[in-house]
Amino acid sequence: MVSPAPADAPAEPTAPAAPAIRTVLGDIAPAGLGVCDAHDHLFLRSPRLPGQELDDAGAAAAELRAFRAAGGAAVVQWTPYGMGRRAAELPRLARESGVRIVAATGLHQAVHYSPELLERVGPEPAGLFVAELTEGIGGTGPRAGMIKVAGGFHGLDGHARRTMTAAAEAQRATGAPLGVHLESGTGALDVLDLLCGELGVPPDRVILGHLNRSPDPVVHRKAAEAGAYLAFDGPSRAHHATDWRLPDALASLADAGFGDRILLGGDTTTADARSVNGGPGMPYLLRRLRERLALTLGADLVRRFLTDNPARAFAADWAPASHHGR
Repeated sequence: MVSPAPADAPAEPTAPAAPAIRTVLGDIAPAGLGVCDAHDHLFLRSPRLPGQELDDAGAAAAELRAFRAAGGAAVVQWTPYGMGRRAAELPRLARESGVRIVAATGLHQAVHYSPELLERVGPEPAGLFVAELTEGIGGTGPRAGMIKVAGGFHGLDGHARRTMTAAAEAQRATGAPLGVHLESGTGALDVLDLLCGELGVPPDRVILGHLNRSPDPVVHRKAAEAGAYLAFDGPSRAHHATDWRLPDALASLADAGFGDRILLGGDTTTADARSVNGGPGMPYLLRRLRERLALTLGADLVRRFLTDNPARAFAADWAPASHHGR
């Protein structure tokens, strides 16, 4: 018979929770993520894109079906707070399409919001981010699985510094991955200096978005050496025609040993860009870009970009919900 432990004996250590990806239908093991569009939008509204809102749930469902038919299994929606996320729609869309969806909390650049909305958020939004990650979006909705913030063009203004400071606080409290919109692909090293250097965010928790828009191999290499994930997302638009450089940029990173840092996404931000409206949309990532990259890099490496890398980048050792002040 085993004697009971003394009342003052130290508690047995508990095994740490396994890393998990937080989807709108609940946490899943990273191995269950599958082929992932690591940066896209099902819903999005901004005063910067009048008349091009992504707010049609039927079109979002059709886009997910098309992505699924092309071989897709997961989409990470980087739409943050206050930009028409329609979080309540996401669980139904995930169930009906069979595509896993990760939602975001966070804040974009100030130009995407009215002054009244930013005033409601307040100067310290970390509590909002934590609540949406651990309790649910809007109090009763699905939980966010990442934080999204944004830099400026070759720099960081006061709004960016405030939101990144709050995002770093929320990241430390929850373990969440932290995605960063880089304006025209610029400012990556300034972002890393702030988030990782000053604010203590582990570099492997940071995902830098839109690096294809500024195909600077030196910056890409330095960001990868720092340990961040590098997201190359979306076909070229009129103001950043860089698709033709992408295979060489990714090959250079892979040859330098950073193939495990690369993520791929579609970044559909307007109604006209949806495949169901005649644009490239989410299926482009798998119908065209995957094939194009495989010619240069090989199918196995591209498979890693789409499956293994996002499974690590979006997995977290999630801290339990806490009463973080709003």
